[in-house]
Amino acid sequence: MDTKLQIAFFILVGIIILIGVIWAITTEGRLKRFFLGKKAKDLEDTITLLEEDITKLKGAKEIAEKNIATINNKLKKSIRGLETIRFNPFPDQGSNQSFAIGMLDEEGNGVVLSSLYSRERMSIFAKPIKGGRSEYDLTAEEKEALNKARV
Repeated sequence: MDTKLQIAFFILVGIIILIGVIWAITTEGRLKRFFLGKKAKDLEDTITLLEEDITKLKGAKEIAEKNIATINNKLKKSIRGLETIRFNPFPDQGSNQSFAIGMLDEEGNGVVLSSLYSRERMSIFAKPIKGGRSEYDLTAEEKEALNKARV
């Protein structure tokens, strides 16, 4: 009975070894396919390429962030509010040929352009605006144009 038990034990061990060998061969084949890339010869080359790509992306991100900051600074100084008011300063003659234009940036800086039109002449005025206020007296139409031009 001992020999039958030994034979069964050796057969069982043989089957386990055979399964182990088949599993090792299958795993080795999978690993070979995994490490064979289209562009990289092995995993280390792939990791190196990915690291280079990440470094390039970080550089591009920093450049984009700087560009966005520059654009935002320029945008704050651009005209954000614009309003035109037409009016007739001389009720006895003409029509609404005169106008006041208010142009302001995000910080309330800009200019008011005014034109007074009559049959004999036309006058144009420009009044600078700092922080929403002018050091020059503003007409009612110029004030209205500024108020409507506020962002």
